[in-house]
Amino acid sequence: MNKRLLLCCITAFLLICSLEAEPLYSPTWGFRLDLPEEYEFTGGDGKNQFTFQSSFGAFLDIVVYPNKESAALLAEELEKKLSNRGAKNKITYNGAEAVIMELNFPSPQNRNARFTGWALFLELETPSGGTAPSNRTGTPAKGKNFLTALAYGPDKAELRGLHLSVLDSIEGGERDRRLPGIMTEYFHPRGNWVEQNLAAAGKARFRENDAAAAQSVVDREFQVLSLYLSSGKWQEAWKRFYRAIFKDSFDRLGNAAFILERSWNNSVLGPSGKGIKSEEAERLGTRAAEDAFIAAKALEWVQGFKYERDLEGSDFVNLVSAAQESRGDCDSRALLWAIILLQADIPAGIMVSREFSHSMGIANLEGAGARFPMKDSDGKDIRWLVAETTAPVALGRIGETVSEITKWLGILFE
Repeated sequence: MNKRLLLCCITAFLLICSLEAEPLYSPTWGFRLDLPEEYEFTGGDGKNQFTFQSSFGAFLDIVVYPNKESAALLAEELEKKLSNRGAKNKITYNGAEAVIMELNFPSPQNRNARFTGWALFLELETPSGGTAPSNRTGTPAKGKNFLTALAYGPDKAELRGLHLSVLDSIEGGERDRRLPGIMTEYFHPRGNWVEQNLAAAGKARFRENDAAAAQSVVDREFQVLSLYLSSGKWQEAWKRFYRAIFKDSFDRLGNAAFILERSWNNSVLGPSGKGIKSEEAERLGTRAAEDAFIAAKALEWVQGFKYERDLEGSDFVNLVSAAQESRGDCDSRALLWAIILLQADIPAGIMVSREFSHSMGIANLEGAGARFPMKDSDGKDIRWLVAETTAPVALGRIGETVSEITKWLGILFE
């Protein structure tokens, strides 16, 4: 049974996706995760317990424990139960209590073999509109709700990045949306705020380790993507690759996007104070004209980057380095452009093509030009305006050699 069919059957665990995204969501507990492809549900009640197994032999066990005292006690209990040898560390993640434990324990099927991986114990945020479980007297429970997630398998090099990628995708509630994942934060803490160069726009505030952390995610997710290159699920795996980078990079680029938008708005002040011409505001409406202006300026900005490729690696410059150093390939530029628009509340995404070895941006904007038809996250049919990021052309202009719609894959981001 594949992941989509299974989750249609388990009503307590919803698939919150359109055609372009497949993260999983628990309405009972409010957590989300974005599993790699070919993970199949193999056990659990579909509410508090879930077991998945991948086609590569990796396992994921998830259990939710309501009304517990601490993550540390849960970790100690599991450590004894598994006879685990790995180290464990208590951390705080976005204000939540958590423990991360390295797994190294005997295989239940073969005591001479060992499983390795990682375990996560994470305090859950109470779902919006939800309440903490009550005890038997009917009074509110005083403990916290914790998610435990074990990503493990045979000790194989190709599974190590997969385990980390799975756990890094977990969000304990809305507090974790569009933020770097917990495993990345654990191995690559963001550090203090520092002012650093922002390409052609002065300086912006980043965390001191943002570029290195973002690059680690690119490298890890490329290793995961490589597992699927000959799979029938390569398109879904490709989408997840970009979703993982988007989630990691969005907040890292928050101040940079603000600085850029402010500089563009101050460059040419129109009647709205937003740098647009009066005839544009009259033709499109003020908000639509403002959005088109920001999109056009962001496009000019990334079009000015130095074209750079890494034919031996992921061929993707992490977005922090791209923004700071004005460099990157088409997919780095397209995703960076989309994030800048989304930071300005402009619906945007990217489109990628294996046949054309190319990527472009897409946005829900008014104006003339080439458009890519795709549903939005609410299932509404949209004709997205296309943005070519590697040539000095206006929004909606693309080359005839890459204009065949059927050879493109559209990707939006929650």
